[in-house]
Amino acid sequence: MKKQHVQLTPEHREQLKAITDQGMVSGRQYKRALALQELDRGKTYTEVAKTVGVRSVTLSTLATKYKHEGLACLYDKPRPGRPPEISGGAIAKITALACSTPPEGYSQWSLRLLAEKVVQLEYVEAISHTEVGRILKKTNSSHTAIGNGVLAK
Repeated sequence: MKKQHVQLTPEHREQLKAITDQGMVSGRQYKRALALQELDRGKTYTEVAKTVGVRSVTLSTLATKYKHEGLACLYDKPRPGRPPEISGGAIAKITALACSTPPEGYSQWSLRLLAEKVVQLEYVEAISHTEVGRILKKTNSSHTAIGNGVLAK
């Protein structure tokens, strides 16, 4: 008889079934939910690892976390690191500004001009032209294509 690595409560079985049936969670959470279900059915770490596409060690860690935390093990804990200083709203405003008509006397926005205008409009307290460039580089808009530090339209 195989060793059962995880024994789910009936309530947790229902919740995991709902998670895997709906598919409205991240890929990581889906894999973890599926792995817990498979482990509950008595499958070995090796079998589940092949099915889910993770390593056996990962499954062992997941099983241990489930025993201590319950279904909270499905979700990632906040990671350490410096929080972003510029909000999503400010990023959206910067992108919109870059797509707008440049000020009178300019044929197009430069990164330095954008940085000055963003601070003037109080979207952020301070920002460098290189940070504005990084923000715009992440967008897929053709209006914010950057060439030689100047925005092309």
